[in-house]
Amino acid sequence: QVHVVESGGGLVRPGGSLRLSCAASVSIFSMNFMGWFRQAPGKEREFVALITSSGNGNYADSVKGRFTISRDNDKNMVFLQMNSLKPEDTAVYYCKAVGVVTSTGRQDYWGQGTPVTVSS
Repeated sequence: QVHVVESGGGLVRPGGSLRLSCAASVSIFSMNFMGWFRQAPGKEREFVALITSSGNGNYADSVKGRFTISRDNDKNMVFLQMNSLKPEDTAVYYCKAVGVVTSTGRQDYWGQGTPVTVSS
């Protein structure tokens, strides 16, 4: 019943920027945090960034200084602003709602993924 939907992926040149969006069907305050993960071809899915209900952010070392996570509490949305993109950033990006309070307890929910390709 809880839906997580991300969008905004596409093709961009190295050094360019892109902003990803993630919409949740429940309040951000009803979960532990929302985060972004990515999976490149032939590699395991990895953590990118997260933001807690209190507004605290955390980032993977590989994206610190280049990516920024933010939120719109009224719209139950989180965003990932990606700057200075590198070919190594090419991957399918997934949004995840972690520790959502439901009628049966806390559960996690994944979005369907949005592909990002950084290439000349």
